[in-house]
Amino acid sequence: MDLSYILNELGEERENYFNAVSPPIIQTSNFTFKTVAGFRQALSEEFDAALYSRGNNPTLNILRKKLAALDGAEEALVFSSGVAAISVPILTLLKQGDHIISVENPYSWTVKLFKNLLPKFGIETTFVDGADTNNIKNAIRPETRLIYLESPNTFSYELQDLQAIAEIARENNILTMIDNSYCGPLFQQPIKLGIDLVAQSATKYIGGHSDVVAGVLTGSRELIKRIFDDEFMNIGPALSPHSAWLLIRGLRTLPLRMQRSFETAKTLTEWLAKHPKVDKVIWPFRPDFKQAALAKKQMLGCGGMFSFTLKEPSVEKIEAFCNKLQHILMAVSWGGHESLIIPSIAGVPLADYDTGNARHQLIRMYVGLEESAYLVADLEQALT
Repeated sequence: MDLSYILNELGEERENYFNAVSPPIIQTSNFTFKTVAGFRQALSEEFDAALYSRGNNPTLNILRKKLAALDGAEEALVFSSGVAAISVPILTLLKQGDHIISVENPYSWTVKLFKNLLPKFGIETTFVDGADTNNIKNAIRPETRLIYLESPNTFSYELQDLQAIAEIARENNILTMIDNSYCGPLFQQPIKLGIDLVAQSATKYIGGHSDVVAGVLTGSRELIKRIFDDEFMNIGPALSPHSAWLLIRGLRTLPLRMQRSFETAKTLTEWLAKHPKVDKVIWPFRPDFKQAALAKKQMLGCGGMFSFTLKEPSVEKIEAFCNKLQHILMAVSWGGHESLIIPSIAGVPLADYDTGNARHQLIRMYVGLEESAYLVADLEQALT
């Protein structure tokens, strides 16, 4: 399916809403029926019917069709946050006594899900270094039901061989799931590599304007419908029609924004790597990245986010650099129009800071849509 068709036409039956170029926001909580038979049908099969906007809504359905097509999936669900798109399917598909294999250092709220919430339901998680596929293979138990991936990691950018892990999972009748927020659907399509479920924070590149919080999950119709019918409808993490409309708006410019961010990140990583005060730059598409070959194999492009370290990695030097930035904003998240920076030390108690811990030294930068020279000048004055 052509990308331009997906972004500009798929799901948009304009003749049904006054031939408007931009789809309307169907801001309603419920829908009426002319016959009892129609009412009965909607009640029995809410996955495909407009009954109540906690489940289904026409504006959300346009978005769902586009997101599923972008991922090469049969179906999609949209959520009120990225972490909901991770938590709800796991709560649906696992039960007491089940076991998860997860990569090390996934998104912080995913860690809390695995370490704090799931143990209350008797579900155990083993964390492994997923860069070595054998670590995942060796961690499999008879009760393993899910292999959870995040490739690349969104701070240190470790990758996993998605195709190889998917094959191991199929051989052992284990589901696979990935957080694909770093690459998004344009730069990596895990379903085509055999992964069962793909979650991502739509807050990031899909929204693109730092004005909406949302999540998306894609996969087979069977799995997505099961998740919808059970925990999704019970927990109620539905996205609002207005937020769905904002995401549709964001999709129109997704290729342009991601490519601009990618190209500027390439310029900045090359510049930083040569700077006398910078020790190391980590970005999956850099030639010195330890998994560069794998990155080129399974990623079509690279997100506009990278990390680097200073040659003097003291708390004082890192804080002084970050505090001195004038145009690059200090904040969480990524994928919007604005460039952002976040030092690892912001999340590390000062008493625990360890100069021997490489992760503590990382400074993560997301490249927005500004001119590269504008960002270079800000980095230069802060480093100086």
